[in-house]
Amino acid sequence: MDKRSKIVLYVIAAVILMLMIAEIAKPKPLNWSDSYSAADKIPLGCYVLYNELETFSDGEVLENTESIYLYLNNKTESEEKQSLFMINSYVNLTEQDTDALLEFVDDGNIVLLSSKGLYGKLADTLNLTIRLDYSGLYKEPANNQFTSPNQKENNTLFKDVIENAFITSVDTLNTTILGTVKGEDKDETHPNFIKTAFGKNNGAFYIHTNPYAFTNYHILNGSENYTSTVLSYLPKQQIIWDNYYKSGRKVITSPLRYILTNPALKWAFYISMFSLILFIIFKGKRTQRIIPVINKLENSTVEFTQTIGELYYQHGDYSNIIAKKIQYFLEFIRTKYFLNTNNLNTSFIEKLAIKSSNTKEDAKAIVDYLLYLKSKNTHTETELIELNKKIEKFTKNNF
Repeated sequence: MDKRSKIVLYVIAAVILMLMIAEIAKPKPLNWSDSYSAADKIPLGCYVLYNELETFSDGEVLENTESIYLYLNNKTESEEKQSLFMINSYVNLTEQDTDALLEFVDDGNIVLLSSKGLYGKLADTLNLTIRLDYSGLYKEPANNQFTSPNQKENNTLFKDVIENAFITSVDTLNTTILGTVKGEDKDETHPNFIKTAFGKNNGAFYIHTNPYAFTNYHILNGSENYTSTVLSYLPKQQIIWDNYYKSGRKVITSPLRYILTNPALKWAFYISMFSLILFIIFKGKRTQRIIPVINKLENSTVEFTQTIGELYYQHGDYSNIIAKKIQYFLEFIRTKYFLNTNNLNTSFIEKLAIKSSNTKEDAKAIVDYLLYLKSKNTHTETELIELNKKIEKFTKNNF
């Protein structure tokens, strides 16, 4: 990697690092989503209320993190009466949940249900209808008032962060209206807080249609008296806080989802992955296997021939060397000049002289010497040297 490429890479890495730091350091946008969870400190969470419930509870505040049906069927029987708090934008109960809840209240317990809507079997059983007013009251400032003259000082005007819902029908035989809602510029009032007796053991449902009154935003912005007054209508007994039927309930389905929902773990994960990618890129380039240099195959025929020749020469086998040199020379003539070497006669000498660019005398001299050597059975070193000289002289222009 050249110097310029390294500089570019360092600049890119620095920019990415600065972007990550800016992302981490920038102020987080305020989360205005409906939560109602006891653990959430966002405006529409219920962290403040949950941590103040001991004031209104007779004993430790219990927490439910599963469906009402499972919780009420698995909990141990208690002679002491209890109050179940269910606060959310909408509470959707199955038929099994509703049956378990009705049985719980029929045993003399209390349910506080604060929601903008109630449907299904529970609404039918209580003969109750809740609706949002879309004609002008919806999301407009509204007075939440108590019907008791003794509580007038705790009436509260909710100016913002509000969705006004009210009750349009009730079971008049078993219901007591405890509070109403009225638009700031309207004279028309509607019930929004009621008590409905249920069963023969003094059990009751407290239905409240303004769940926003229990959130951190309103409790910390001057509406705490209204909230505490609503809770004061309930008998002081052990409270069960429902943390299952919540819009902001945390649902973790995998370890990776848990990591990505936690800001610190999320950025640690991103940095680790980025570092791993850089490591792979640079480590892969630095430690790749060196490609070996493969030399061209050498033609060792000449060396081999020299070795064999030296072997014969050292043993004094001149006749064998001369025979092989004559055989090699004749093969050269056959392949180079396409001449038949079976008969080394006058016609052969003439053709050889013409094709080899030698004189007829030179051609005749080497042929005669070949015939001379072939006629002998034994040879001397001098004859071998002379043969080699004649062959080199004759072929000097042909190799």
